[in-house]
Amino acid sequence: MAAAAVGVGLLGLRLAGPRAGLLAGLVFPLLPQVQKYAQEGRSYAMVCALVTWATYALVVSIPHRVRWRWAVYGSTMLSACLLHEFAVLALVAHGVTLAVSRVPRPVLRAWSVAAAGVVAGLSPLAVWSAGQSGQLSWIDGPVRLPGFLAMAAVGVACALAPLGARGPVRLSALAVPIVVLPCLLLLLASLVKPLFVDRYVLYSNVGIALLLGAWTDYFHQLRQSSRGAWIAAVAVLAALVQPSLSLRTPQSRSNDVTAIGAAVRKEGRPGDGLLYLAGQHRILTAANPEDTRLLTDLALAQDAVSSNTLAGVELPAQEIATRMLEFDRIVAVRAAGPHPPTDPQEQAKTSTLRRHFREYGTTRLNGARVTVYVRDLHGPSSKTGPGSDSGGASGGATG
Repeated sequence: MAAAAVGVGLLGLRLAGPRAGLLAGLVFPLLPQVQKYAQEGRSYAMVCALVTWATYALVVSIPHRVRWRWAVYGSTMLSACLLHEFAVLALVAHGVTLAVSRVPRPVLRAWSVAAAGVVAGLSPLAVWSAGQSGQLSWIDGPVRLPGFLAMAAVGVACALAPLGARGPVRLSALAVPIVVLPCLLLLLASLVKPLFVDRYVLYSNVGIALLLGAWTDYFHQLRQSSRGAWIAAVAVLAALVQPSLSLRTPQSRSNDVTAIGAAVRKEGRPGDGLLYLAGQHRILTAANPEDTRLLTDLALAQDAVSSNTLAGVELPAQEIATRMLEFDRIVAVRAAGPHPPTDPQEQAKTSTLRRHFREYGTTRLNGARVTVYVRDLHGPSSKTGPGSDSGGASGGATG
C-alpha cells in the first residue's frame, strides 16, 4: 500500500500538478478500505500496487510511444492479473480511458498489443482456475457493496469539477473508469454467478484518491473560504479517527478464525464429534488443523483437497444423523447470525440436535458460536430402539 500511495501521488503529479499529486497521495492511505487491506497478509494490496504502477506506465507511455515502455506496462498488468484474475477489469478501464481521450491510433495499437499479451498470459490460469470455482460458492450476493458505492459516488461527484489537465489524458478520464467500470462489470457478471466482493476491485480506490486529491486542489485554487476548507479538513480527519482505530482490532474482521479454533480445542474432548452448521463454515477452523485433530468430523465425506472445494463434501442427510447418534458429546460450530437450514444435510443436523441432544454450553466469538451438545438421556433418543427411524443408532456410546 505504501508503494501504491507513491504511485497515486505520481499519477496526480503528472495529470493535475504537484499539489494535486501530493493531496491524492495523502488521501489514498486514509481511505478506510485501503487501511483495512494494508494490514492483511493477502494479495489485494500487491494487486492494488501493481495496478497503480501499470496505470502510471500507461500514462507515461502515451506521449513517448517507445516499445519497452509498453512492455513494462503489459508485464506489470499481467503480474497484477496473475495475483488476482479480476485485476483484468482494470485493463478494460484503461482501454476506455484511451478511447475517450482520443489518443492517436499508434497508441491504441500499442495498447491493444499489450492488452492481448496480458489476456494471452492470463488465459491458462483462468482456464485452470475455472475448475475451482466452487471456492466462490460462499458468495450469495454482493459483499459490502453499499460502502463501496458511496465512496465511488463521492469520487464521481468530484469529477464534475473542471479538474486540471496536464497531458494527453485528463485526470477524470483516467480516474472515473477505474472507479466505475471494474465494479460495474463485476456486478453484471454477478447476475449469472455471484462474484462481487469489494476487495476484488480494491484498486478502484486509486481512482477515488486521484479525484479527491484533484478536487481538493481545485477547491484551494478558488481561494474561497479558506477557513471553511480547514474546518472541513479537520472534521473529515476527526471522523476517520474512530474507524481507523477500530480497523486495527480483531472485531473489525468478519471473523477471528484463530480464536474460533482455539475455542473448539478448549471445549472439545478427545473423541468428541464435531459438527459444522452449515458445512461451508468448516473453513472457520481450517487455520490450525491441530485445533480439531482429536475430534471426529461427523458430516465430512471428502475433504477440501480431494474434492477440490473450499470446505469439502458432506455425507447424505441420513448418514449424518446416524453418525451423530453414535456420540454422547458434539461440538457444533456455526457462523454468527441467523442461518436457517436450506438443504437436507443441514435439516438433519439441526433436527437431530433438537430431538436427541441438549445444549451444555456456548462460547460466543467474533464471527461464530461454538456450542457443546450432550446426549439427552431423557429425550426421544432414550426411547428409540433398533427398529426406529433413527437408524438404530440409539444404542451407541453411553455416558
